Amino acid sequence: MSRSRDGARTGSRRGASGLLSKLDILVNNAGLALALEPIQAGNPADWDQMIDTNVKGLLYVTRTVLPGMVERGRGHVVNVGSVAGHQTYAGGAVYSATKYAVRAISDALRYDVLGTGVRVSNVEPGLAETEFSEVRFKGDRSRAKSVYEGLTPLRAEDVADAVVWCLTRPPHVNIQSVLILPTDQASAHAVHRRAK
Repeated sequence: MSRSRDGARTGSRRGASGLLSKLDILVNNAGLALALEPIQAGNPADWDQMIDTNVKGLLYVTRTVLPGMVERGRGHVVNVGSVAGHQTYAGGAVYSATKYAVRAISDALRYDVLGTGVRVSNVEPGLAETEFSEVRFKGDRSRAKSVYEGLTPLRAEDVADAVVWCLTRPPHVNIQSVLILPTDQASAHAVHRRAK
């Protein structure tokens, strides 16, 4: 890579960082699960990718945006976690660990910004029919589709509504956590499926 490309890339990063520091709302919605393998059969490359996306990505973007919010005395960080951040399930150790981390980061962040006017909320959905399962099963559409068979999962709009609800409370109200599940789901591993 030439010096001019390096300079352009650095300038682009600085420009993006400048824009990000002016945000009043940050929704950390990146989430990734790969495979459903037990630890002894898991792929460390998949683990790294989940940790990099679900934990480090959230931290790095928050670190970029948060100083501007604190300086202005207002802002709202919404971290999208998961029911898996409350209850683990077979084959989901690393994904669950990342979502437990999102919950812990959200809780600690509230202490970090206490008294600054910045709010922090954690929205934690259960089964939601998005591309999530297709990514988890690396493009195996039939396996991904089977995750939602016989039940009515959440839609992306349901989760977005919960985020908007958190964001639209009066400034003196901070919704710490919203655990949102479809009616057919009681926990990370208890799902009611109707017979075909």
